[in-house]
Amino acid sequence: MTKPVAWYGCMGLGGGWDTEPYRPADVDAAEAAVRAALDIGITAFDHADIYRHGKAEAVFGEVLARDPGLRERILIQSKCGIRLGSPGYYDLRGPRITERVEQSLTRLRTDHLDVLLLHRPDPLADPAEIAAALHRLHEQGLVRSFGVSNMSGAQIASLQAELDQPLVANQLEMSLARRGWVEAGVLVNTPEAAAVGFPHGTLEHCRAHGIRLQAWGALAQGAYTGRQRTPEEVATAELVVELAKAKDTTPEAVVLWWLRRHPAGIAPVIGSSTPSRIEACRDAVTREPELTHEEWYALWTTARGAALP
Repeated sequence: MTKPVAWYGCMGLGGGWDTEPYRPADVDAAEAAVRAALDIGITAFDHADIYRHGKAEAVFGEVLARDPGLRERILIQSKCGIRLGSPGYYDLRGPRITERVEQSLTRLRTDHLDVLLLHRPDPLADPAEIAAALHRLHEQGLVRSFGVSNMSGAQIASLQAELDQPLVANQLEMSLARRGWVEAGVLVNTPEAAAVGFPHGTLEHCRAHGIRLQAWGALAQGAYTGRQRTPEEVATAELVVELAKAKDTTPEAVVLWWLRRHPAGIAPVIGSSTPSRIEACRDAVTREPELTHEEWYALWTTARGAALP
């Protein structure tokens, strides 16, 4: 699989989070978002079978139908494993994986996924059964590569032991606001380590095995580029604006550069459905991160609101 610098996250496409049919206006909005992503150089699109109860995939399929040549120029990734409901649950049984992939392909109007991610760990899942299902999907040409989402290094290793091909990606929530992935590494041997929920060693495992990291929630819902609620967010937003002016770019690019600057090779997932917001991320895709060592640390320590140990 190629290694995209960034992904466009399609969770916001398809209308409301309900089972009401999508409207022609929802398809138009999806097309505008997809075109905006393509315009800034993004050619990798991230889905999940549950997004908008399947409508995100369905409107994307409509966009592909409007431009038959587009499919050949892009990567499509989807996820399965979460079942919506009250209560919801996780389901990575082999037959369910196969069923969900086939449904996604129908909605997306494509004959294969470039990547399938297992959305969340299912405690009842049998890794051997998962492996058999993934093997069949690959043999049938329905899925080209596989990865995981929201999993630790140990969980990845357990699953990989049963697979006959390498896992290529792990999608995690990572941002200036969601910093456990970087905090876990520096708080080793400190009292504060117990408060960090991120499983230590996950980044190291992914780097050692060539597993590409994808960051969902990369813009932290605008915490540093438009909506500030805490003193730390206000201070960080001010620093972000200062750096953006100095580097002739946007605050969004600075926030995403902070992720991309890390040597783990993190690819942000940009999830806005607003074309102007997508456009504001252009430099995060087309320019290499222009943050110095000191600037990267300044953003981190300002966001955490405390000095490093």
